[in-house]
Amino acid sequence: MTVQVFSDLEWRFVVQLIVAAILGGLIGLEREMGKRPAGLRTHMLVCTGAALFTILSIYAFPGQVRDSARVAAQIVSGIGFLGAATVWRSHDAVKGLTTAAGLWVAAAIGMAVGAGYGLLAALATLIVLFILTVMLRFEEAYRHWKDIDTLEDHRQELPGERPDEREP
Repeated sequence: MTVQVFSDLEWRFVVQLIVAAILGGLIGLEREMGKRPAGLRTHMLVCTGAALFTILSIYAFPGQVRDSARVAAQIVSGIGFLGAATVWRSHDAVKGLTTAAGLWVAAAIGMAVGAGYGLLAALATLIVLFILTVMLRFEEAYRHWKDIDTLEDHRQELPGERPDEREP
């Protein structure tokens, strides 16, 4: 006689939590490589926690009146609070917005995994990684191009730099 430690449903939950940790880790690894304040472990924890809360909201209270949407709403607002802690103002710039957005989307990915939408979560993770890597390069190229244009505009405005004001 064998004793079954976990039911098939519980094994599914275990797999969902592992998948959530991996997907959150992929986003966190990208953030970690960029030396951002919330990196690998933070994104893994957020994604796994969101998945666990979602699983619990769907399955933990059988026979009782439950509203999984309320738990989802609380995850969103809770992560918004956590994300706000990563945003700060430095001189004339606001920093940490991308990190906050990354935590927010990691929670959404965890919720998708917890609700049983693993393929959707994996696709969202790929889209997020595309945004964080490829679009970063596009953004940097645009800023470089814009700075060159701005520099040329300012160069024309400086005294002694206009062609008609240069020394012979």
